[in-house]
Amino acid sequence: MTFDLKKIDPKNMYTQIFSFPDQLKNALNIGINHHPKIRDVNITSVVIAGMGGSGIGGELIKALTADSVTIPIEIVKDYNIPFWVSSSTLVICISYSGNTEETLSCYNQALVRGAKVLGITSGGELLSKLKKDRCDFINIGDGNPPRASLGYLAIPALIYLCDLGLCAERIKDEISHSVLFLLEIRESFSKQSKSNPAMNLAMKIYDSIPIIYGDARYTEFVALRLRGQLEENAKMLGFHHTLPEMNHNEIVGYYNNPMLLKKIGIIWLIDKSQHSGSSLRQSLTKDLIRDTVKYQEEIISIGNSITERLLYLLNFCDWVSYWCAILHDTDPTPVKLIEELKQKLYENRD
Repeated sequence: MTFDLKKIDPKNMYTQIFSFPDQLKNALNIGINHHPKIRDVNITSVVIAGMGGSGIGGELIKALTADSVTIPIEIVKDYNIPFWVSSSTLVICISYSGNTEETLSCYNQALVRGAKVLGITSGGELLSKLKKDRCDFINIGDGNPPRASLGYLAIPALIYLCDLGLCAERIKDEISHSVLFLLEIRESFSKQSKSNPAMNLAMKIYDSIPIIYGDARYTEFVALRLRGQLEENAKMLGFHHTLPEMNHNEIVGYYNNPMLLKKIGIIWLIDKSQHSGSSLRQSLTKDLIRDTVKYQEEIISIGNSITERLLYLLNFCDWVSYWCAILHDTDPTPVKLIEELKQKLYENRD
């Protein structure tokens, strides 16, 4: 089966996903060439504020620093930062457009609390405020949908944390190795072929409602990313949850409404770093509900470091969402309902 990608994908999301390794390389250089203004400051906590495609950048930062950061990092996807934010907190505001109202609200609150601020943006009101208030910022440039700019939204801020001594320096090398690794394997996910594992998985799931399960420590955010990419690129609903938490509630839901359950499938994200208890729970849960749902599929990470493996999972999942869009004969780039909602919000402001 061969698809006319130029017809279905006129804005070329294909190239956005294909160039993810190149984006990581460029983003790494941006981060390395930026020198933090707030050196010699005792940072005791980090808050990362961002929504949607911008917000997933914060999730990536938190996951990649999970085994080296020595202070708490909290992700905020709301209008309000935590009450405990103070002058010893670094608040990273990520908004690709620079006009995300929730993130702007967090920025304003951070200034009131006296927090240190880093902005990651391509322009808009956020960039204007950052310049006016003389806060540190990294301008990542525009031209892409936020969800197709994950490298630019996450990696410079991650390097910023490394330069402040808040996480391991080795992450820089791991990102460099990840770029080479992803460059080597991207052809296998991007071609229209029976040997393409991302396309094969898309063919199994595109006419269903997938529920994606990840391990709470590392792969939960990948489950969230895949869910969001299926929703924005393929315009199909997906849901996600985590292990071990789903074993304490959601597992019981695989009982009633059997006809509906046959339209639901499960995708398990697997990484060798996950807790052995989660691995056992995963195996037992799969067996307990094996006859209940339409399918159960696994996406297993590949790579030497956790950085390589998580970036591999992200790129693979992006390709799965892309091929689901193509199978639905749906342009993956537009997000019409989001734009309509933004317009209605604007019209209904006091």
